[in-house]
Formats: sequence, C-alpha cells, structure tokens
Amino acid sequence: MSLTRMEEPAGGAPAPGGQALANGPGGAEPLLKLRGISKHFGAVQALYGVDLDLPAGHVTALCGDNGAGKSVLTKVIAGIHQPDHGEMYWEGRRVHIRSPKEAASLGIETVYQDLALADNLDIVQNMFLGRERMSRFTLNEDSMERAAAETLAGLHVTTVRSIRQPVATLSGGQRQAVAVAKAVMWNSKLVMLDEPTAALGVAQTRMVLDLVERLKGHGLAVMVISHNLNDVFEVADRVAVLHLGRMVAQGWLSAFNRESVVDFMTTGGSTREVAASGSNQRRD
Repeated sequence: MSLTRMEEPAGGAPAPGGQALANGPGGAEPLLKLRGISKHFGAVQALYGVDLDLPAGHVTALCGDNGAGKSVLTKVIAGIHQPDHGEMYWEGRRVHIRSPKEAASLGIETVYQDLALADNLDIVQNMFLGRERMSRFTLNEDSMERAAAETLAGLHVTTVRSIRQPVATLSGGQRQAVAVAKAVMWNSKLVMLDEPTAALGVAQTRMVLDLVERLKGHGLAVMVISHNLNDVFEVADRVAVLHLGRMVAQGWLSAFNRESVVDFMTTGGSTREVAASGSNQRRD
C-alpha cells in the first residue's frame, strides 16, 4: 500500500537569481545539494564550506564524532539555523530555507532523537498534532484515523495494538515508527532521522532499520545521523563523514569499510584501501 501524502502549499523561498543546475553523471540531480555551507556561533566555527548530496531513493548516513557538526548541519537543512555562507539546491533550483515551516513546505521533515511526541495523546492525535483536520467547527476524527491507519500500513507498522492507544504505552521502536509515520504524511521527499536506533534493543532496532528501508523503497531521500556503524552498513547506500565541521569524506558505501569510516571520524583522513568486492557492500 502506498503512503498517504498530505498536500500542503508549495513553499521554500527561491534564492535571488536561482537557476536550474545541469544533471550530474547518470542524469540524476540530487534531491538536495549543499555547496560551501558555513556556519558560526560567535567565535565558534561549526561548519566550514560543507558540500553534501542527498539523492532521492537512497539512504545517506551522516557520520561524525561528537562536536563534528552533524546537528548543526541537520538544523541548517531543517531551517532552524541560517547558514552564513554557501548555497542550497532543492530539485536543481537554488533555495533559501528560512524556517522549519519552509522546509516542511518543500517536503523536508526531521525526526529528532527526542521524537517530539506527546505521551498523553494517542497515535492519531500525535500524527496530526498542529495539522488537525476540521469538519466545520469540529475535528474530523474519521478522516484523520483513516489517513493515520493508511500511512502506518504503508510503512508496514503492524505491531501497535490500536491507533488510538496513548503514545506512552508504546515501546521505543513503536514510538520511532509513529514519529517517522508522522514525518512522511505531509508530502515528504526527504526525511532526516537523528540517531533513530539509540537506546533501542535488538528487536526494536531491526524494526526501525526495516522502516528506513521502506522509506527508501517509496522513493524518499533518507539521511540517517548515526554513531552506530553496524546500522550504517546495514541500511546506507552512501556515507558522508564530518570531522570538526568539515566534510572529509563522501561517497557510495562500497568506497568505505568500518575501519576507514572510523579513521575519517577520528582523524579527518584515511589511507586504507577498500576493495570493490569488499564485504561491506550492500545487496539491494
């Protein structure tokens, strides 16, 4: 079953003089392209000229040690922080994303590590929080229930007892699934997941990783911010590594192994060679 997509007005302000970019090799322009993104907070430089490509239908793992700039870069894409320098291109056109609302109008949704769910509300209420459907002067409960159920079914989330059960009664993996389903309902094209398997058990981690695979299968671009290299090599198609605010490595998973990613994360470079037939390659 396909995901239910809730349409919202198109937005995201085009940058002055923005123009379409030529397609890259293979004719596929990344859904989101960052070029030369820099950001500072007072005397602290958080990002230095960062380039990043996020293609549709692929999972990109953003890796880096604490303080590498992963959260700042994610918040720049989400419209929370404004970059000091650099350009952002969405579907080949230059844009300025000035707020989370503008990011959402483009189709960019972020699931932060705290999930931002209200424990006292049920699943349907959480998925439509702030975007409730109205029928005259009352909530259109039937319409919201149907849309929530269809979205969860489209993601194969079948372990919840009822879409009307309070979020407080859900397991960690179920809560993550609800947060992701909430993100993909609204005409989403890019979903960013911040440490989606942190503090989850083995079974719940498997559930979330399967969910990431389904998002890719629906043609969405997915960026997973993770310290867990087992998860990265399980679901990622591409890897991007930040070190002290600089993008030090970026490419397809076949160009990396766990040791080289650790090298880039900790020192900013690696001399390890990875064979093209290495065991780290994923099979689709």
